[in-house]
Amino acid sequence: MAAKDELGRAGEERAARHLQDRGYEILARNWRCSQGEIDIVAATSGWLCVVEVKTRSSAAFGHPLDAIDSRKLGRLWQLAYAWVAAHPERARGLGLRVEAIAIMGSDPASGEVEHLVDLA
Repeated sequence: MAAKDELGRAGEERAARHLQDRGYEILARNWRCSQGEIDIVAATSGWLCVVEVKTRSSAAFGHPLDAIDSRKLGRLWQLAYAWVAAHPERARGLGLRVEAIAIMGSDPASGEVEHLVDLA
């Protein structure tokens, strides 16, 4: 596995723990459909959350959240609706939102975590 893939996988693991520590229930990880992939699907306090995780070892190529532009955000919303369509029983009665978690540091297990709760 490439170092970049290992970094990303470790970042997603850290993000899932971060969410669980804050009371989120992880419903799915790396969910795929024809439109793409959702890193994490979670539920908390009446919300179904589609969470994009961005991990960087440094800011040399910009902040991790800079990678979520309007095009990427639109795609995340499409993926969120696709997940709801595929899992209506899990989504029933919940609001829907897109979130992002950025992890920066050479070791994702101890790197800095930034969590944006509602991307519009």
